[in-house]
This record gives sequence, structure tokens and C-alpha cells, in this order.
Amino acid sequence: MAKKIKDPGIGLSSDKKAKRFINRDGSFNIKHVNRKTSISRSYNYLINITWTSFFCWVFLGYIVINSFFAFIYTILGVSAITEPTGFLWKDFLKAFFFSAQTVTTVGYGAMAPKGMLFGIISSFEALIGLLSFSFITGLLYGRFSKPKSSIKFSDIVVLRKHEGIDCIMFRLMSRGTNVMIRPKVQVTLSLSQKSADKKYTNNFYELKLERKEITYLPTTWTVVHPIDESSPLVGYDRDQLSQLHGEILILVTYYDESFAQEVHQIHSYLLGDLKIDKAFVPAFFYDDDGYTILDHDKLSKTSSLKSGS
Repeated sequence: MAKKIKDPGIGLSSDKKAKRFINRDGSFNIKHVNRKTSISRSYNYLINITWTSFFCWVFLGYIVINSFFAFIYTILGVSAITEPTGFLWKDFLKAFFFSAQTVTTVGYGAMAPKGMLFGIISSFEALIGLLSFSFITGLLYGRFSKPKSSIKFSDIVVLRKHEGIDCIMFRLMSRGTNVMIRPKVQVTLSLSQKSADKKYTNNFYELKLERKEITYLPTTWTVVHPIDESSPLVGYDRDQLSQLHGEILILVTYYDESFAQEVHQIHSYLLGDLKIDKAFVPAFFYDDDGYTILDHDKLSKTSSLKSGS
């Protein structure tokens, strides 16, 4: 008989319209309101966003700083740094280019500040440039040095017969060429169910796995949960399983040699997304020289089985 476990940190409260706890990218599906911001949170945000978003923010900051100082130089009189053109837009562009040379401390020599006021402003801008590039350098180091797991999960989770009983299966592998050392997987089932007082609550169960730990993972690992007498899903037929408001919560931990420490990754599947009578096709094979060939595109590939086979 399945035994309930304590709340793993999700919360017992639920709702009929409650969405999944964990998104496909491993982030928690939570909307924050009335959250105070700080520099430390900004740093955390900037080292976790994608590289495209990161460089967009860097480029935007570069444009804003130079535009701000170019506006000041133009208002005070661009004649103090270069010969005016008589056109406001062209003068602004010249001031922008001067600002870019100042903030990067390049200083080509074609333009130079004249007078005490412009000297003070340009010196202050150079200081901002040094601090900004130091901050960006720290962010780059943080992004490269931060431990990140490289686990790739199958897009689908299947339900099929295995050794005579129905089993839920999903597959995982490393995104890169590094071998995961001692990977461990912990799978929790969250079921949102209506109680006697017609309120929805979350019930949690630890799913028993065929294997919850292996020594190393150079290829793929198919994680199997048999729906036997110890499973919280026993007693449901296949159609009922897909109708349950449930989510399979997954935590994978392994030792990564690149970072010389343990890394973690979370993932989830919905019971409503179960693919019935599907089997994962082999993702690796041997070539003529005996080398193992791992095809990353086949991680989620399946073949159809006859019902009940």
C-alpha cells in the first residue's frame, strides 16, 4: 500500500485550476508579487538569464550611458569637444562617439574635452566606464564559473507493460560529452485531490523506482516506476491515470567533474501527458569499428506497442 510522505516544499494547498509546479525548463511555476528588488537579486538575475538576454542588457546599458552623457555634452555645447556641424542630430552623434571613447577609455585623440567643466564630466564618465566594465567582467566570471547541470530529459513520459506489469518510464542523458558520476534520481508524485469539505489539497508520495542510483551515465538512463502494490497509482486503469490531476516531480543529483562538485536538476511530467503503449527506441548503437555512437536526437523517440504487450 502506498504511503504518503510529508510535503517536500510545494505546499498542501491546491485548487481545481492549479497549474504544474515545475516548468519544463526546471524553474518553479510561481508568479511573484510585491517583491522588493536589490543589487544582489539583480546579480542573481543577470547570471541566470540566457546569453542572448545577457548581451542585450549589456548593449542596452552601453547605449543608455553613452546617450545620457551625449545629451549633456550637446546641451552644454558640443564645441567644447569638437567642431559643431550646425545640425543638432549630427552634433549629438559626435557627442555620442566622444562619450563611447571616454567610457571605454579608448581616446583616439580626434576629440578632447576643453575647459574645467567638460574635463570633470568626462573624468566622471570614465570612472563609470571602469566600474561598469568591472561589473560586467564579474558577471561573465559568475556565468562561466556557476555550476550548471547538463541533464537532458525526454520530452515524453510513457506508460507500458514491463515484466508483466504497467510501468511509468522516462529517459535522461547528458547534454554534453562529460560522464555523470553516481547520478541519483528521486521521484515524487503530487496528486491534487478534493477532500470531504470540497477543498483541493496536495498529497505526496515517493515513487519506488526499479533503480534510483547508478555508478556513471555515459549514454542514456531509462527510469522505471512499476505500478505494483506499493505504488500510489495502483487500482487506476490507464484512462483514469491520464485523468488524474497529478505531477511527477523529479530531482536528479550527480557529481560533475567540470565543476568538481555535486550539481542538481529538477524536472516534472504531468500524468495527463502519459503516452500509452509507447517504447523508447535505442539511442545508441555501435559502428563498424566498435565505437558506441550516441544519437542525442533519439532521446525522446518512441515506437508503438500493441495494447497490453
